[in-house]
Formats: sequence, structure tokens, C-alpha cells
Amino acid sequence: MLKVVKQLFLSGALLALVSGNAFADEILKPFVLAYKTSGDIQAVTGEVKGKVEGAGFEVVGSYSPYDGAVILAITDEGLKKAAASSEFGGYVAGQRVSITRVDDEIQVSYSNPVYYANAYRIDDTADAQAALDKLEGALGNVETYGTGDKELTAKNLRKYHYMFGMEYFDDPSELAEYDSYDEAIAAVEEGLKEGRGGAQKVYRIDIPGKDETVFGVALTKDDCSADKFVMGNVDKNPIRSTAHLPYEILVSDGDVYALYARFRIAISYPNLPMVQSDTGGTFFKIMCSPNAIEEALIETAGGDI
Repeated sequence: MLKVVKQLFLSGALLALVSGNAFADEILKPFVLAYKTSGDIQAVTGEVKGKVEGAGFEVVGSYSPYDGAVILAITDEGLKKAAASSEFGGYVAGQRVSITRVDDEIQVSYSNPVYYANAYRIDDTADAQAALDKLEGALGNVETYGTGDKELTAKNLRKYHYMFGMEYFDDPSELAEYDSYDEAIAAVEEGLKEGRGGAQKVYRIDIPGKDETVFGVALTKDDCSADKFVMGNVDKNPIRSTAHLPYEILVSDGDVYALYARFRIAISYPNLPMVQSDTGGTFFKIMCSPNAIEEALIETAGGDI
């Protein structure tokens, strides 16, 4: 199965190379700080929700992964179109806006659709750029951030992995396999409803024109798969990267996938050191998380661990 998946991804990558990218040398970063404010986090969340809906986005779900953080999952027709343009492009359909309290301030940030469109090897990134433009117009753009001194271009992102021996985009976790798309969808919906693996449904987005659906899931189990555990050990910079969450499950035809955690986490934190950092956030502290996340999602999808 993985051999077939890799062949499909290679075809998409070659198509993207042939078509070219006018912004191939632009340095991209995963997150955008819209603005900082203060006050009640729920009131700020309501204001942010109104702004993104006013810009034409649909808020498909929201959740608070831990105290002081709220995430709005958003999409629009352009993001769905971008997702439909590539094999396994569904991961890009749900972008995130985060509202995070840090000491006495509230940070409003959002994921950069262009960054993730390239990381997920979307053939045509024009709709992702349009989504970014709408977010900037609705919420603002104080600065982009999330890579530290690491400079990543679209070309870098399309072949990204954290280090030798770690997974690429086309090395996903295969969670379960069913005879049909409808059967796979029913199994994931049931697993989320029952909270298997500690996973809870945040959103569902159906990709137009194909049998593909992406679910956003909160991971809540009291172990190192949990959103709170992972973020508590990696998200320690002064400007938080809360919009990394939530994790995704992708149903494509009868197969259920997730991006392997050593890719999915690293693409949001490409500059995070393995062992030592000034802020205290390191990948070493979450060494148990990739396998724990995979097992939690396999349980959710009804697969065999």
C-alpha cells in the first residue's frame, strides 16, 4: 500500500515542479501572529470568530486543548478546492486560528495556508494564497514565525523531513483499511463518538469531487499522546504556536491515514532542537509521543495495533 501511495505523491511532486512556482525562493513560516490584546479570552474568541466568518470562512469546529488556549478550525471553498487538487491533499482543507493567553496578554495567531500547502505537496497553491490574503485582511499580520533561524522555501517544504531516518509526507501512519469509503467513514465516526484512544471530534471536512474526508481530532488521553502533553513540552517560545493543533485523520477511499507524528509535529516546529534549548522545549521530551499518537489514532479508526 505504501509503495502505491509514494508513487502517487511522486507524480504530484513532479507535476508541481513542471508547473513551476513563482514564489519558490520565498521564505515561508508556519504561523502568523495577527495581533496581541488583553481581556477575557472567550470574548476575544467571539470577536475573532466574527472576523473570520465575515471574511468568508466557515468555522467548522473549535476546542480548548488546555487552559488558556482556544482553537478555531476554519475552511472555505478555495481551501477545499486546493485539497481536491492533489492526492491526499485533504490535510490542507482545515486551517486553524488560535487564541492563547500568555501571562497578561492574549495572542491571536493562525496557521499559514501557503506553508502547509507546500508541506503537503498541493499541486496548485493559488487558493492557499487567497486564503492567506483573506486571513491577513480579517485579522492582520504583525509577523510570521515558527522556524527560528531555519529558512524554508516551497522547494524545501515539499521534500521536508526533520532529520535522517525520520518520516516524509509520503510516510504516513496507516491506521485502518476498509472495503469502501462509506465503511471507513462510519468506523472513524463511531470511534470518535465513543472516544476511542482518547480522541474527540473537532471537525469534519468532506473534500469535493472525491471520496476523501479529513477529521480534526483532539487527543485527550492521559499519556504522551495528549495534545496537552505534547504542547507542554514543545510550545515554549514567547509567541505560542497553538495553531499547530488539532491532529488530523484522513479517510481516502477505504483507507484511513494520519501524518506520522515525527513529520506532523516537526513541520510545525522545524527549528525545535532534539535535546537542548534556551526555552526548554525539545523533541527529546516527547520521544514517547509519535508511537503513542499512532496507537491512539489506530484505536480511533478501528484498526489493529
